[in-house]
Amino acid sequence: MNTYMLPLAIGAPQIILIVVVVLLLFGGKKIPELMKGLGGGIKEFKKASQEETKDVEEKKD
Repeated sequence: MNTYMLPLAIGAPQIILIVVVVLLLFGGKKIPELMKGLGGGIKEFKKASQEETKDVEEKKD
């Protein structure tokens, strides 16, 4: 692995630390709401990108 990529390497200890910090900041009850919002945002992004791809293909023809 390149040395400049080392800070980007995420292992199990880093993931556990991130999960603990998120739990402390938001609490257990708020996390499902956050994930639902994140999922909805991803769904909207995919839908918009598919529509844009269709528009580009239609203009191409």
